[in-house]
Amino acid sequence: MNETESSETIRHTADVVALTPAGHVLLIKRWPPFEGAWALPGGHVNAGEAPHAAAARELAEETGVHVGVGDLHQIGVWDQPDRDPRGRYVTFAYMVIVPDGTPITAGDNARTARWWPLNDLPKQLAFDHSDIISAVTAPNP
Repeated sequence: MNETESSETIRHTADVVALTPAGHVLLIKRWPPFEGAWALPGGHVNAGEAPHAAAARELAEETGVHVGVGDLHQIGVWDQPDRDPRGRYVTFAYMVIVPDGTPITAGDNARTARWWPLNDLPKQLAFDHSDIISAVTAPNP
């Protein structure tokens, strides 16, 4: 294989599953890709930025919810090659619990933001965000 065939641009993102004790999850309505679909707050990890810092920053930028990086708990890495139509993206997913009634304000890259009951989520979420939420909320065997 030559260098062109073996190299691939991989971008890193960080997503946040923000939950309340009452069982709600914070979702944003997206711009493209998946325009109009609901998704977890998150976005690109900047050069020189740690994924958990990117997660806290993106959560604040997209929803107005501010959490400390120490409050975020990594739940996994999603890296399927076809998970994003824009190319190869590897996502670090984090979970944080915030108080019931935490106010939200849609910011950049979000048309709107809303608390959704975990037992009544939109039928289809953007990307593989249903899988990420399931990793947090599925009962342990």
